[in-house]
Amino acid sequence: MATQRIPVVLVTGFLGSGKTTMLNHLMRDSADTRIGVIVNDFGSINIDALAVAGQVDSMIPIENGCLCCAADATEMDEMLGRLTDPELRIDVVVIEASGLAEPQSMIRTLLSSTNERIVYGGLVEVVDAAEFPATRARHPELDRHVRAADLVVLNKTDRVTEEERRDVLATVQDFAPGTPVLTAAHGRVDPAVLFDHRPREAAGERFRQLSFADVCADGHDHAHHLHAAYQSVEFTSAEPLHPRRVMEFLDSRPAGLYRVKGFLHFAGAGRERKFGLHAVGSYLRFEPSPWERGEPRVTQLVLIGTGIDADTVSKRLAECAATSTEEIDETHMMGVLRYVDDVNGAD
Repeated sequence: MATQRIPVVLVTGFLGSGKTTMLNHLMRDSADTRIGVIVNDFGSINIDALAVAGQVDSMIPIENGCLCCAADATEMDEMLGRLTDPELRIDVVVIEASGLAEPQSMIRTLLSSTNERIVYGGLVEVVDAAEFPATRARHPELDRHVRAADLVVLNKTDRVTEEERRDVLATVQDFAPGTPVLTAAHGRVDPAVLFDHRPREAAGERFRQLSFADVCADGHDHAHHLHAAYQSVEFTSAEPLHPRRVMEFLDSRPAGLYRVKGFLHFAGAGRERKFGLHAVGSYLRFEPSPWERGEPRVTQLVLIGTGIDADTVSKRLAECAATSTEEIDETHMMGVLRYVDDVNGAD
């Protein structure tokens, strides 16, 4: 069986964008999830670490330096190794970067990690809607940072007019087309957008990664979530899928699609194994494993994003079904297999 890996989510954004506030909300709204945090800040006193102290299950503060330049791949592995120790039973790791961090360097450092217990969970860039024009003028590199993100959180929208919010949103979508954008006030973002979480049971296995059934159950509970800002699409198919058509769908994902996870049942050469799928932004990874005895051989996927059309997404996935007359050999599986057991980074 494939080892379930812990997602590592990178949170970046310029000074004052609201990263720590968002992190605090994520932890308060995810009381049933064990979150490991790496926080770095400039100065001799780590203010961000103090701000989140006591609300997180395990934390590694980093002082006097920027994580993206102060920690090489080996040092990052050591920190992640501590947080992903099985005894801690951490569900997700969040790295809150300094306001001066270089996002692309952080992505490269994380993807070069040799820690087999982690998987890339996406880069979230927090943008201050009120200060956006002034920040871009002072720091032109902000455009590049936003383009590197898998998800943009347009924060502090309560401080701007509706017209200003639309202008900022249009500007972001202009130089980062297709990138999902969530609008938020006071850093409030539904944790379900970023990672999976589940209630801890009184008996049995108390801490574990979310299963597909759990994802569906969580997605149906709309009463307490901030669902107005994003959509969740569930897709199930008893028909085996053609691997090349699946890759065509993944290579041309709908604009705004942020996360895809679940299991795939391929036709032909891939039918003897189920393929776990983990996609965040442009990052893609498959994990093959044997079908359990008696397990139904079906495709089950959950797709999360902003501004996506559920009917169109479901229709495109349904069109990936293989026909009974098609012969599917190993060459058709090559596109899938290139993302197996390899670390493939974001574009």
